[in-house]
Amino acid sequence: MSSTDVPAAYRTYLYADPAAHSLSPLMHRAAFAAAGLRGDYEAVRVTPAELADRVARLRAPDVLGANLSLPHKETVLPLLDDLTPAARAIGAVNTVINRAGRLIGDNTDAPGLLAALNAHDMLARSGSVLILGAGGAARAAVYAATQQGRSVYIVNRTPDNARRLAGAFAGARAARLPEVPWADISLVINSSSAGLDAPWETPLPEFDFGQLAGTAVYDMVYKPAPTRLIRDARAAGLRAENGLGMLAHQARLAFEAWTGAQVPAGVFLQALGGEAAVGEQA
Repeated sequence: MSSTDVPAAYRTYLYADPAAHSLSPLMHRAAFAAAGLRGDYEAVRVTPAELADRVARLRAPDVLGANLSLPHKETVLPLLDDLTPAARAIGAVNTVINRAGRLIGDNTDAPGLLAALNAHDMLARSGSVLILGAGGAARAAVYAATQQGRSVYIVNRTPDNARRLAGAFAGARAARLPEVPWADISLVINSSSAGLDAPWETPLPEFDFGQLAGTAVYDMVYKPAPTRLIRDARAAGLRAENGLGMLAHQARLAFEAWTGAQVPAGVFLQALGGEAAVGEQA
């Protein structure tokens, strides 16, 4: 859909549980203004029991689509008409696009993560990637890392979930923290929600960050800033960044999928207060 095909007024949403913490409305409303398009973006708390009804409403002519966050990225799959190749490979959807009443599931988390990592120069060092978590965001992270030819280790508090996720991607394996080959880890990505609701929480409690010399740490959780994981990593002299850059880049790609308008990532990031760097590729 090109920007000239977009209705004069339209609606877009975030479906999540919880949703009140989301910064996405700030970004997308700024993008609509920058693109000269009239519309709105609303964050809506949607429980798992309400998801099917809410997704059906996205077929309305004045709705362009929605973003999905926890806990809906995987459970939404059977409610959609089709998936993009990336969403199909990842097995999770963060963006639903309404194409004349047909709902297409896409995943902009993976390219958004890669754009943010490149902006922070976190992929320059060779080595393996450790991913903490095994949910929908973790699936995007594993896909992004393996597409870059990296070996991936997945650690999750429920080992069976880590094993199932690893089994879906060549080059990925489940591990427990004591089994991780720390000398080979160049990047740690937290895709879990640890720290989101409880600022004192971290996916790596009582962890010796001194064994990660030269390793970069990327925490998808962006609120509060900085998270405990980032504070602990920086205290050990490691480079650590939060998920604002990924948030901005995945939003940019979702907005383009809905409207056809190419709005620079800087517009999205400026709406967040400019708290993370945006690379030249934005």
